[in-house]
Amino acid sequence: MISGIKYDITASIVLYKNDLKTLRLTVESFLDTDLTVRLYLIDNSPSDELKDFFSSDDRIEYIFNNENRGFGKAHNQILLKSPQLSNYHLVLNPDVYFEGSILKEIFYFMEREKSVGQLMPKILYPDGSIQYLCKPLPRPIDLISRFIIPFDTDSKKNFELRFFNYNRAANIPYLSGCFMFLRSSVIEEIGGFDENIFMYLEDGDLSRRIHMKYKTLFYPKVEVVHEHNKESFRSRKLMLIHINSVIYYFNKYGWFFDKTRKKINTRLFKELKK
Repeated sequence: MISGIKYDITASIVLYKNDLKTLRLTVESFLDTDLTVRLYLIDNSPSDELKDFFSSDDRIEYIFNNENRGFGKAHNQILLKSPQLSNYHLVLNPDVYFEGSILKEIFYFMEREKSVGQLMPKILYPDGSIQYLCKPLPRPIDLISRFIIPFDTDSKKNFELRFFNYNRAANIPYLSGCFMFLRSSVIEEIGGFDENIFMYLEDGDLSRRIHMKYKTLFYPKVEVVHEHNKESFRSRKLMLIHINSVIYYFNKYGWFFDKTRKKINTRLFKELKK
């Protein structure tokens, strides 16, 4: 806070042995605004070698954990404090970058639309193609099939909602964790990430809980670039972490009998197919 006044936006980026060139783009993107902002770099890496690269800007605070606490637990170090720090909090991946003007666009949109608890812009690959990151609440088949069938199928396309126009806003129950623009007062009410999930699906879990009371909005009027590389599909260790997250998620909400999922997804598909 600045002399007892809340920041407009705080943001947290969780680091783990990241590429410095891309990280610089991400940091510069967030700081390129005249809104009052503060950025927290939360480093899960085994060493603090990234500390000195961003020490010249007093809007940045570097936190070295000296251990890999996982994605959600590390973000929670700041996210759970955000109601006292800022009006909005951005959970941001270290490989996402954008024009500085989009923060102001999102900020003032959220100021007008009080029913929105979470917002995700249109996410693009560096070549300009769309990342299909709007999803219904997942069924076991939706997630398990992604491990065993690496190519596109009709089921995968349906899970990624490719049939709907990614150029219109929609209230989506599962939004990607790469860019989660969150209303801090909603986090105070709903809570942060489930720390039982080390990595993967923590975004879907939080989106689901927010969606139960507020709009979780896909807002394609603004765009960001995400250098997404699907690491868990190339690393056995990360694949096992991903599988453990899937098991935990469905143990929490139900594998085959999840009335909430059925109700929300039925309404979602009806709305999107209008």
